[in-house]
Amino acid sequence: MDIIKSIEHEQLKNKIPDLHVGDTVKVHQRIKEGNRERIQVFEGIIIKKQGGGVNATFTVRRVAYGVGVEKTFLVHSPMVEKVELVRVGRARRAKLYYLRDRVGKSAKTKENLAARIENKEITLKEDMVEEPVEEAVEETVQEPVAEETIETVEEVAKAPEEAPAVETENPVVEETVDTVKEEAVEDVKDETAKEEN
Repeated sequence: MDIIKSIEHEQLKNKIPDLHVGDTVKVHQRIKEGNRERIQVFEGIIIKKQGGGVNATFTVRRVAYGVGVEKTFLVHSPMVEKVELVRVGRARRAKLYYLRDRVGKSAKTKENLAARIENKEITLKEDMVEEPVEEAVEETVQEPVAEETIETVEEVAKAPEEAPAVETENPVVEETVDTVKEEAVEDVKDETAKEEN
């Protein structure tokens, strides 16, 4: 992974809201005023989405006191606290710039009545939980080793020669057990060949 991509990946939020052009949303934004911090809500229609990754943005338009105001927010900005879906709109294009020329009710998108108003989120990064992963790794490592050693001990016990003691934790001993097993199989074949002759 590139250095730039790895740095950008750290800046991404774990979950981002599922936004669509034409939806009416409330954007809760943190605003710092001196030492104090407060949350300001900006409600309007999403007229465009652009960019990808860390640079992904969406623009929200509202009409305040007869004046159209557009504000562009970064999706992954820590200043954007949350985005709340108010109304699902129907839009047939990616950019709704035509709303700038309209006033009143015609400045809104038609509402999609069949859609449910749900604040869906898209998961980009899953939270890393270390403890269950380590336990799962330990279990998977221990089970196959135990099964393999049991099989090799049974096969070595069938061989006529004495086999060395088998330890499950030492891979070197397992390799020697495999070689002893192969030698024992060859000895058994030799003995059966002698008996037949």
